[in-house]
Amino acid sequence: MEATEIRKLAALEDTHWWYRERRALLDRALRRLPSPARASGPSPDRASGAAGAAGGPVAGGMGRRALDIGAAGGGNTRVLKRRGWSPIALEYSTEGAEVAAERGLDVIRADARALPLPNASLDLVVAFDVLEHIDEDHAAAGEIHRTLRPGGSALIAVPCDMRLWSAHDVAVGHVRRYTRESLAAVVAKAGLVIDELWSWNVLLRPVAAWRRRKSTGSDLDELPAVVNLGLTAIITAERYLPVKSLPGVSLMLRAHRPVR
Repeated sequence: MEATEIRKLAALEDTHWWYRERRALLDRALRRLPSPARASGPSPDRASGAAGAAGGPVAGGMGRRALDIGAAGGGNTRVLKRRGWSPIALEYSTEGAEVAAERGLDVIRADARALPLPNASLDLVVAFDVLEHIDEDHAAAGEIHRTLRPGGSALIAVPCDMRLWSAHDVAVGHVRRYTRESLAAVVAKAGLVIDELWSWNVLLRPVAAWRRRKSTGSDLDELPAVVNLGLTAIITAERYLPVKSLPGVSLMLRAHRPVR
């Protein structure tokens, strides 16, 4: 993602309906996760390089250890902190890492395909809107598996359906959009066990499809307050409707590294 897009995201994520609901979704998912048991394996205080320099969360605190890959403005990292996790934000771009650091978050700059963390050192990995940016998405999924402790969880979100491909995807650096089958295949190949796979942003899919057909670039823009409020109401209503199996704009996945 370009530096201008990252800065734009950081400026909008506290108020924009899409980012607010994504944080609410993460918050609900965290509440449903099992309490992590301490697992045997390499001690996390053996982390080296950038991860070791980043400090506490990965370097051996007693809290539940989490990694937020592709943290950008750090909105999801802050949700993790509020929920009692010891998170570290990971960003590939210099600009993204700077934004996270400016917000007081522990951050490392690294490639998701080569995480500078020891094996089995994390209780949770969050990768929202990450895999679609990476040609070798299987390598990133493999790194999630490697760094999770046995029994640890992964929360993953990706855009879905190439029929929705548009100038927006190009502007924000997407390589692909996923189907349920293609996402499940990447995650399963990495050795993770899928617990749940569902659609998100189902009710607004017709609106998204219409807008994407007309788009000439990123659709990440500040909206009039009344429009933002209306979209918030619609996406919030989706929480209570049986639409998770229908086509949406994104796919959400919860998985875990098996104990054996």
